[in-house]
Amino acid sequence: MLSPEEIKRLIPAETTKLRSPIPTQAVSSDEFIPGLQTPKQREFEERIKRMGASLAKKQGISRRAFFQSAAGMAAGFMCMNETFGPLYLVSQAEAATPELANQRASSLKGQFIMDMHTHFLRDDTRLENFVRSREAVGKANWNPGLVNKPQSLEDLKFANYFKEMFMDSDTKVALISGSGSEDPRDWFLTNEMKAQAKKDVNQKAGSTRMFSHAIFMPGMPGWLEKAEADYAVNQPDSFKGYTVGDNTNKSLAKHPWHLDDEKLLYPFYEKLVKWSKTKPSLKNVCVHKGLYPPSVTKNFPNLLQYADVRDVAKAAKDWPELNFIIYHSGFRYTGGAWDIGWQQFEKSGRIDWVTNLAEIPAKYGVKNVYGDLGQIFAQSTIAEPRLCAAMLGQLIQGLGADHVLWGTDAIWTGSPQWQIEALRRLEIPEEMQKKYGFSPLGPADGMVKNAIFGDNSAKLYHFSQKQRAELKNDWVHHAKLAYEASGEGRTNLRYGYLQKSSSS
Repeated sequence: MLSPEEIKRLIPAETTKLRSPIPTQAVSSDEFIPGLQTPKQREFEERIKRMGASLAKKQGISRRAFFQSAAGMAAGFMCMNETFGPLYLVSQAEAATPELANQRASSLKGQFIMDMHTHFLRDDTRLENFVRSREAVGKANWNPGLVNKPQSLEDLKFANYFKEMFMDSDTKVALISGSGSEDPRDWFLTNEMKAQAKKDVNQKAGSTRMFSHAIFMPGMPGWLEKAEADYAVNQPDSFKGYTVGDNTNKSLAKHPWHLDDEKLLYPFYEKLVKWSKTKPSLKNVCVHKGLYPPSVTKNFPNLLQYADVRDVAKAAKDWPELNFIIYHSGFRYTGGAWDIGWQQFEKSGRIDWVTNLAEIPAKYGVKNVYGDLGQIFAQSTIAEPRLCAAMLGQLIQGLGADHVLWGTDAIWTGSPQWQIEALRRLEIPEEMQKKYGFSPLGPADGMVKNAIFGDNSAKLYHFSQKQRAELKNDWVHHAKLAYEASGEGRTNLRYGYLQKSSSS
């Protein structure tokens, strides 16, 4: 977690006055320092302020209300194109004509989106850094609404998570993930909590809206027996691990591990193969990789070898019965280091460690390696969308369009609707396609994007057409219709930290 000294340099993202439909700078959890707002992001912010104010006035509504609308989202991507170049498919007419924007949004509402990388925090969490930072804002009088007002973590707990995932976005199905710790008090959610939340939602919905992970922590005392108990009692849909060990408290990480450790991990894989005979989705081994920029490397150099993807190929080759799903696709340069990733790609055509991951199938003859997007998409989209396009191009080129999976890492960055819209509109520039041999991403609801959004995960988690059909008339569907009729709309809030120097 961030230290008290580091937190003093930050402000809560949810206290910013500008609620842009697209974030105007990086937002972090309490795991790493977010980057300063870049000149390009500042340029984008000024554009979206001006355009939002102008179009809102013409439409006779407030700027905040405009930013909550489909036209406001279109305006955001217009400003992104003006700032970063023509990467997003959007027209002036959409931003200026609410009816046109609403028509497009309505036509895509039924798109099947399966977000298999989401988080919320437990009710008894002691990860109070978010609360302490909000209190600091009140004491400094930055936000008068917080002065002398007790703060809480409610926005990062289940009720708001459910609202932002299912009411404020087009997400149809979500998987509750988590993160373990050497200290039991610092698990985001226990495996039991994830299982109970999934059960509660699905029972209320009358359909399968939720999946859940069980976190496994190799090397911890009794870890294999705990995995067996989780399988028997909590019935997870897949297991997830962090190869650095304790990712929340890296200073406590005494049990890092490698995927290809035959003595430690292979007995676990044997169990997964056995368990998958009765529950096929347990073939999916989900693994957090990457997100290890220079600042983290400097503080925890001993964990670097566990954060990269060097151990993926052998494990995948030795266990063809399993699927190795690499979260964040191994991308390294988060936490304000996005420019390093873009400079690296411009110079060499490579990106740590995304390129390494994408090359595994061709180099090792395996077909069971998958790339989850997560922060690779959530942050590169707003920091350097050209890098985002390059990473998608490499993953599709190397792993295949049928091996790239949608995950947003929400709700740290608020409702994932802006990420959904970003992928719907994103296209790899023609110049980049020609130079690197990348295939185009195609239409918002074309074969490639439909595969990434949901079809690929549906195959991995055996989500049937019958289950898809049930979503169209369940409790969540009708609750969303009522919610939309009330006219509340997205808050466009993000939850986490921003650098104090933000101009927003």
